[in-house]
Amino acid sequence: MDRRGLHLDGAERAVIFAEHRRGTSQREIARLLGRSASTICRELGRGRVAAGTAVGAGSGYCPQAGQRAYARRRLRCRPRRKLRPGGALWRFVWHHLVTFRWSPEQIAATLRSMHPDDPRARVSHETIYAMIYAQPRGGLKAALVEALRQGKHRRGRGRGIGRRPGGGSAIVPETLRILHRPEEVDARLVPGHWEGDLLKGASNRSCVGTLVERKTRFVTLAKMEGNGAAAVLEGFTRQMKHLPAFLRRSLTYDRGSEMACHPELARRLKIDIWFCDPHSPWQRGSNENTNGLLRQFLPKGADLRQFSQRDLDHIAKLMNNRPRKTLGWKTPAQALAEELEKTPTTVALGT
Repeated sequence: MDRRGLHLDGAERAVIFAEHRRGTSQREIARLLGRSASTICRELGRGRVAAGTAVGAGSGYCPQAGQRAYARRRLRCRPRRKLRPGGALWRFVWHHLVTFRWSPEQIAATLRSMHPDDPRARVSHETIYAMIYAQPRGGLKAALVEALRQGKHRRGRGRGIGRRPGGGSAIVPETLRILHRPEEVDARLVPGHWEGDLLKGASNRSCVGTLVERKTRFVTLAKMEGNGAAAVLEGFTRQMKHLPAFLRRSLTYDRGSEMACHPELARRLKIDIWFCDPHSPWQRGSNENTNGLLRQFLPKGADLRQFSQRDLDHIAKLMNNRPRKTLGWKTPAQALAEELEKTPTTVALGT
């Protein structure tokens, strides 16, 4: 069998040792093993030992020495890891992963845009994941895993448990059903159309209002002083009043009882409100996705009353300065700024 292109193994080195000790020529050994004579010549040189050594006595060749030389060469020929602790690339990945809580895919996409012509200065998101899960147990790995969205100590999907719909629902007039929502909202043609929800805390005793702009994915969070309709009315009014009027076109919400005061909310904000069909969270998919991402900062089982509006504004800022794949790796803040530049109205956006 022609074995050209394959590396010598331990059995072949043993044959070389025995045949060379018997005085067989290098060409004969090569024909016996299906190798080239130059391969045998190089192996004899690399595995040469001092005269009188027990294993190589009488031959000058030691198969163990040849194997060790081979192992050293293999180590040298491997490419150096890009993500080496302490390196510039490592520091960039660490900073954006742990401090800004970006995902590995967001980090990889940003590196590609920063260094389009230098593969050595960027890594794929799979490389980042591999680096995280290859870490030995300890504080370093714990910090990296905790920074991931799901916080799982190994890759793969867990077994999910379906949620059972429950609770009351707001009385929704037929005219406010999502079925009648204008086409421009569905197509995300212009900014100013929002999706909203409540992110619940431990035992549903606390909550945070979440608002996501459909076109730019810009996030606004509202502190709620309670779970009832009055608290939601005041919380959403207070936070959305910071937005310029042209960015308050519509709000799409589910049928939760906390929206019982929706006529007053529409009047205060001069905004259209549309309601999803029962048990149809995909009809406000941007908000559902954002709520999942927010659990990284507002975990399930936590008392959300401990977060001030200033804390929530900081979390929203982190979310709005993450590059998003759906935006062509622009950040929501950049996407919204571009929309503001297109609008002649010079109004500052509060956060």
